[in-house]
Amino acid sequence: MKPTLLVVEDDPDHAFLVLRALDRLGVSGEQVTHVMDGQAALDVLEGGLDPDLILLDLRLPKIDGLEVLARLKADPDRNRIPVVMLTTSRAEADVARAYAHHVNSYLVKPPRLDALRALMAQVVQYWLETNEPPPGNGTEPP
Repeated sequence: MKPTLLVVEDDPDHAFLVLRALDRLGVSGEQVTHVMDGQAALDVLEGGLDPDLILLDLRLPKIDGLEVLARLKADPDRNRIPVVMLTTSRAEADVARAYAHHVNSYLVKPPRLDALRALMAQVVQYWLETNEPPPGNGTEPP
């Protein structure tokens, strides 16, 4: 079964570049769901989407990325889903807040297209090919 991703990105240009990079890596079509705000992200998850990975922007309309992250990590049915914060912010306070809310990884979007493609290749390789996710919803002890 092919892995699925939820991409939460409000900037159309950034979304296009991330989605295109994923497509070039063979992750596209029905594997990828893209939404443009935090509320839409929560709505598709509540609607039954169970992605293998969430790429989450920090600054989002309606509900910001940190609030989405906090809600996901507090939800026993979804807290096992790896969340990678993919943002332009290098601010130490943003990084600290993301990790305080249990983000799995915090990545800064590189300014060059080739660097973004390389970063997306690393993300896909690690989170979708190498990493072993927890079984079930991740709440049962071994």
